[in-house]
Parts: sequence; C-alpha cells; structure tokens
Amino acid sequence: MALTPTTPANPSDQRKDRAAAQEDVLMREVDEAVRQDEFSDLVARYGKPLLAVVLIGLAAFAGYLYWDGQQESALEQQSETMTSALDQLEAGNLDTATTTLSTLVDGGDAGVKANAMMLQAGIAMEQGKTEEGARLFAQIAADTDAPQLLRELATIREVSAKFDTMKPEDVITRLKPMVEPGNAWFGSAGEMVAMAYLEQGKRKEAGALFAEISKNDQVPDSMRSRTRQLAGLLGVDAIEDVDEVLDEVAAASGEAPQQPAQ
Repeated sequence: MALTPTTPANPSDQRKDRAAAQEDVLMREVDEAVRQDEFSDLVARYGKPLLAVVLIGLAAFAGYLYWDGQQESALEQQSETMTSALDQLEAGNLDTATTTLSTLVDGGDAGVKANAMMLQAGIAMEQGKTEEGARLFAQIAADTDAPQLLRELATIREVSAKFDTMKPEDVITRLKPMVEPGNAWFGSAGEMVAMAYLEQGKRKEAGALFAEISKNDQVPDSMRSRTRQLAGLLGVDAIEDVDEVLDEVAAASGEAPQQPAQ
C-alpha cells in the first residue's frame, strides 16, 4: 500500500515560528541584562551606605559583647569584695569590714552601694556609734537610685536609732507611708507609729494599730504576740481565734500545741 505523503509545512508559518522563538530568547536576554543593570545601579548607589550600616551593626554588637563582659567582670569583683567583708564581719573584724565595704560604696552600682552602706551603718550601731549609723541610714533613705525596699528599711532603722530624740509627729510622718498591710515593713513601722501615738496620748489609735498588727499573718509571730498584749493593755481585744493564740503561746514556750476540747 502506498503511503500518503505528508503535507509540507507552510514556509511562511515556519518563518513566523522562528521569529517568535528568536524574539522570546531576545526578551529573556534583555530582561536579564536589565536586572543586571538594576542590580549594578543599586550596588553603585546604595552599596557603600549598606556596607556602612552592616559594619556599624557589627561594631555595635561587638561593643555590646565587650561591655557585657566588662559588666560581668565588675559584678564578679563586687561579689567577691562583699563576700570578703561578710567573712570579716563573721570573724568580728568590724573595722576591717568597714574599710572593705568602703570600696563598694565608692565604686559599686546603686544596689551594691546601698547594701554596703546598710552593713556599714549596722557596724556603726554595733560599735555604739549611733549618730554615725543614723547618718548612714539617712543617706540610703534619701538615695533615689537605691532599691525602694532598702530605702524603706533604712528609714525604719534611722527612725529606730533616733526614736528617743524625735518628736512623735515626726516619727509618724516618716513611717506612716509604710503602715499599710501590704507593705513589707508594715509590722516594724506600725509598732513605732503606735508607740508615737502613745506619746501623743492617743491610746485609741495606738491600741487599734497594735491590734491590726497582731492580726496580720505576714509579720513575725513574736511581734504578733507582743502587739496583741499591748492592744489588750489599751483595752482593745485583738484575739480572733483563742485556739490559735494558745498554739502560738505554746510554740513560743516550746510546749505541745493545745488539743481542742472533745
């Protein structure tokens, strides 16, 4: 059987196809050249600023690492100095400990400085140097860079050191901001404020404050027991749970807790 001959392609169509293919290749080459020109222009226009930004960033990061290392080294040194001072205190070398702490007062950060000064003030009080101790406590209390808890504690210690020479109204003014049930120093500040009320003849206010302290389970048991007794002497009943009070008294005396009646 004879095969049917294939119809030859139209020469005009073949030329069109080849032209289209060449145009497509050319467009791709032009597109690539445009992209390269745009990149070259971008590098030429912004390459140096971008490189500068990268270099500055790397330099800043390196500087931070160096600063962080220096800070860590300084904190380690301060910690070693504080440990040395505490060892000297434990050994009873009060003057040597004071001298060692002076380096932290002069060169430590706010928290370290405040802690070092608190220890120095405590040493002064231990040595009978009440005025010097009170002066150091006052400096800490007035230092706005020191931690708030330490400032409040320093205020309490300062007032305690000068209580006998202070006017009752001055004691109340200094400590009243801390006489709040949620404050960490509520018990200590409250006791002195209540004593100042007594000096003013305000027995009712004093008794009520003593009773409030005795009912606060965040203060030490010894303080709760003491203020409960003081409230009772002033005619204020501060006992809410008799069994609880009996247990506290038994615990303080080393006896077994009271068993509830059957």
